[in-house]
Amino acid sequence: LAGTVPEEERCTVERADASLTYSLFLQRFAFSRPVILRGVTDNSAFRALCTRDKLLAAFGARSVRLSTANTYSYRKVDVPFQEYVEHLLEPQDLARLGSGGCPPPSLHSQHPPVLTILIVPILPPTPDTLYFFGDNNFTEWGPLFQHYVPPPFRIPGTSPAYSFGIAGSGSGVPFHWHGPGFSEVIFGRKRWFLYPPDKTPDFHPNETTLAWLHRTYPALPPAQRPLECTLRPGEVLYFPDRWWHATLNLDTSVFISTFLG
Repeated sequence: LAGTVPEEERCTVERADASLTYSLFLQRFAFSRPVILRGVTDNSAFRALCTRDKLLAAFGARSVRLSTANTYSYRKVDVPFQEYVEHLLEPQDLARLGSGGCPPPSLHSQHPPVLTILIVPILPPTPDTLYFFGDNNFTEWGPLFQHYVPPPFRIPGTSPAYSFGIAGSGSGVPFHWHGPGFSEVIFGRKRWFLYPPDKTPDFHPNETTLAWLHRTYPALPPAQRPLECTLRPGEVLYFPDRWWHATLNLDTSVFISTFLG
């Protein structure tokens, strides 16, 4: 099943192009609903630096720390970045239990916004899915992020913090929520599922999004289905504060998020 997950039948997230002004963004989306932005920035230079060969040349010998991020386990594993890219980017099995890809809400609330790196690997069978999330990698990864052009919109009173990810097909993050932010796909495709804050989704915190899509999603009545859409390279999703969301990478994907804390 992994690697062959389809896109949604119809994208139900509103889209906007470069004609969207900051005032309209604040009025229509910032505090009320998600939106997919297209053409608001040009990250072709950043994309050119995020190819497999370029990333391995720049960071292959460096160690990355992988951490679990599910309900029942918190452990850490250090591996070379090259080993992760060459051996651990495998499609996710439907039977896998744990999911990684975004720090739990408690981490967002306990620490001030900092630049972070987020890498979502799929490892050999284990109860957990591990990912790389660090708040001390600006020295190593900062030169790369200097080439990223973030979305031009901000929420008053917030400051941005980046999270960078590389993930295998079939991987993703189960439903969770935190503050507002943007997520852009650099390579691959990422499918999103979103619910407003007052509509808690039916899910198990240790079940992968892939498993949820095959076990729970088909039985949902139309009125209980989430907003959903698949992001492609160059598209940016904005999600408001406290909106539930889950993600599913349809291909091996490279992506970057801008959290507004």
